[in-house]
Amino acid sequence: METIAIRNARIINEGLDFEGNVLLKQGRIWQISSLQKLPVADRVIDLKGDLLLPGLIDDQVHFREPGLTHKADIRSESLAAVAGGVTTYMEMPNTVPGATTVELLEQKYSRAAEVSAANYSFFMGTTNDNLDEIRKVDFSRVCGLKIFMGSSTGNMLVDDSHTLSRIFAEVPAIIAVHCEDDKMIAANLERYKAEYGEDLPTRFHALIRDADACFASSSKAKALAEKHNSRLHILHISTAKETELFSNALPLEQKRITAEACIHHLWFSDEDYDRLGNFIKWNPAVKTSQDREAVWQALLDGRIDVVATDHAPHTLEEKQKPMLQAPSGGPLVQHSLVAMLEFVRQGRLTLPTLVQKMAHNPAILFRVADRGFVREGYWADLVAVTDRKWEVGKNNLLYKCGWSPFEGQVFQSAVSHCWVNGELAWQQGKHDLGIRGKRLKFLNS
Repeated sequence: METIAIRNARIINEGLDFEGNVLLKQGRIWQISSLQKLPVADRVIDLKGDLLLPGLIDDQVHFREPGLTHKADIRSESLAAVAGGVTTYMEMPNTVPGATTVELLEQKYSRAAEVSAANYSFFMGTTNDNLDEIRKVDFSRVCGLKIFMGSSTGNMLVDDSHTLSRIFAEVPAIIAVHCEDDKMIAANLERYKAEYGEDLPTRFHALIRDADACFASSSKAKALAEKHNSRLHILHISTAKETELFSNALPLEQKRITAEACIHHLWFSDEDYDRLGNFIKWNPAVKTSQDREAVWQALLDGRIDVVATDHAPHTLEEKQKPMLQAPSGGPLVQHSLVAMLEFVRQGRLTLPTLVQKMAHNPAILFRVADRGFVREGYWADLVAVTDRKWEVGKNNLLYKCGWSPFEGQVFQSAVSHCWVNGELAWQQGKHDLGIRGKRLKFLNS
């Protein structure tokens, strides 16, 4: 492997914003030096003052393989991730079949070793009757356990109280939870169908999957975690009411209950449904601007710990169905960094906070070994960003589904380079298609 010297970088890391050089050797960050101390290497890349950040760690993506590869696959979406500055992802188990046995889970890891352009881990899935399989998982090599406390693919809704209690009592790793109360959602749906008929516009999605349904489920998960002293991570917080469940009283390393915000809940509100319709239909739903502002406040004050995408592609044909038939989810992993950089330009957050929420904190929360920071000895997962206006369009989308809710959006920043384990995986709009990511390791205790 060639050595690479990254010179004249504006490095954002661990609360600092400084100029320097970085030497990459044997896949790792070998040396961080001042501008005056020029590293010697096989290859020199001069960033000319552009940003250099640790590669992003996205703790919630759906890459659809196996079984749903007409929407996306590990290869296509990992390439999109790298082009967006995401060097590491954690993928969800609701594929077909679902990753609810160790054998099926390991098949996903084997496939990723063959084709993934980024580093990877896969969550173990849960059902009402797979606790024996969960007990077999080596959580030093698996990022965590995923529970759908809201309906999902196949039989992955876990609604048996005894099973939930046993899982929270026994599992030593992070329990990542999708929280929506199915019974409340079903009642809302029947009420709105009775009043307005079957052909509901997309804005009703946020009324059907409302704040009360989210809070009821999230508060139940929190109560279980507190009872059993579990490590609970509640995904994609979308409501003001839910933000009250979380605390910033402890540093992240000591928290047992943590939370995630997603790009779409920070960017869109229910005011955007008339314009974008099913293209911003997610579960949990995009809700009011007041909910969005509360999620922002919780993110900034430390109650919400990480920012992710919940990248979940569906085909254009699927999204163009009537609202009640169209699936929920959308592609975001190529645009998460540049979208958050727009908020930096607006003054909503600082560069160090962006890096904290999208690189440092996921590494801390999941106890990822040797990643998430610009530190000597760590794997060289890095992303360089330059100032350049560009418009999202069909011609520059890398998602297999071929569409984005950001189409027509002009971004002010662009990812110019992305290194995965010290190898230059993306440079000036082109991939090195021969590069493969690595399976993550975790420092579980």
